[in-house]
Amino acid sequence: MYTIAVDAMGGDRAPKEIVAGAVTASGEGIAKVILVGDENKIKQVFEQEKLEPKNYDILHAEEYITMDENPTAALKNKKDSSMVKAAQLVKDGKADGMVSAGNTGALMQAALFILGRIEGIKRPAIITFWPNVKGVSMMLDSGANADCKPEYLLQFAQMGSIYAEKILGVKNPKVGILNIGSEPMKGNELVKETYSLLKESNLNFVGNTEMRSFFLGDVDIGVCDGFVGNMILKTSEAVAEYLEKTLKAEVKKSFTAILGALLLKPSIMKIRKHLDHAERGGAPLLGVKGVCIKSHGRANARTIYNAVKIAAKASENKIIECMESMNK
Repeated sequence: MYTIAVDAMGGDRAPKEIVAGAVTASGEGIAKVILVGDENKIKQVFEQEKLEPKNYDILHAEEYITMDENPTAALKNKKDSSMVKAAQLVKDGKADGMVSAGNTGALMQAALFILGRIEGIKRPAIITFWPNVKGVSMMLDSGANADCKPEYLLQFAQMGSIYAEKILGVKNPKVGILNIGSEPMKGNELVKETYSLLKESNLNFVGNTEMRSFFLGDVDIGVCDGFVGNMILKTSEAVAEYLEKTLKAEVKKSFTAILGALLLKPSIMKIRKHLDHAERGGAPLLGVKGVCIKSHGRANARTIYNAVKIAAKASENKIIECMESMNK
């Protein structure tokens, strides 16, 4: 059984939802979990939620990093924080991976400075999973690197391909560059130079990809710099929230609309589940020497349960070893 360190104090709903999700995963034998955080608060969750934890340990941490703290200052001043201690467990070989729903910037820096980069990897990248009409696509980088060079995007594509094959079971995944058009000459200099590198690689490169094609499932992996990726991510979340609120408001305006909504409810619930970030667990940070899963800041118990599941599967499939051999 693999061991996953869970930052019990990270996220808007910590520690209640974080602990509940981790304990559910450990109780089902998915992994042994080490809950890192305030021991008294963790045990209070056990009592309040009537949890009967199995396959777990608690590592007490006096401090935790809040969502709005400056990442650099937080890591420097809070060496006893739950996030830092969780990363150190992975570094020391006492855990096979870690999960945190905490401050993204702080987690990035903790992973880089404590775990370190895999040899040969120039920059780590964050994967996000996107539903499409055929299933799920991956996008990277989703926010780790605002400024990129063509060789970074090439490595993002290589790491994403390994992850898609080993974790998602996608054979020979199709890679595209997220761009403003599909023609080879479209885009800025970064995209044009990356196009040439990917075309010469041994990856299954299918060319430039517009977001329409991405959501239609024409590619398994879409690569871009972290600025573009994070803008796509934040915009998509905002549009989805807007549509949900608008639809709810319109449904309440007439009896016919309410009746129609009731008839469509089973289908709507299926779509909602397909779009729900909780079902994905979190975004893997690729390129560091340890399995590291970043869950959404609003992660609930279901999110953390799935994040632990992903971390355990990544450990079982030796994802880090596969990436270490990438440049050999």
